[in-house]
Amino acid sequence: MITVKNNNGEIELNQDNGNFIRTIGNGNAFHVDINQEGSLILITTFNGKVELRTEGGSLIRTIGDKNYLMAKFRENNVLVTTCNHIIELRNENGELIRII
Repeated sequence: MITVKNNNGEIELNQDNGNFIRTIGNGNAFHVDINQEGSLILITTFNGKVELRTEGGSLIRTIGDKNYLMAKFRENNVLVTTCNHIIELRNENGELIRII
């Protein structure tokens, strides 16, 4: 299993035993979440963009570039919270499913 840690805007990936794997992202991360399988990572940046990345750090897509505060995996979907404290349920492609 892989754990993620936000270290001053850089995302560190570590093994469960604490061994360092790699650093990913652009150094502007505000919030980070990893899916249950450890294969996908959501990074919310300081400018409100949500990036979906692989465990290797490759950018898959941008989920949204609104003013998002944080994004978390919820089963096979993504919950994003806006600056207006509205929670949106989106699929991994970024399409809006519904507002909660």
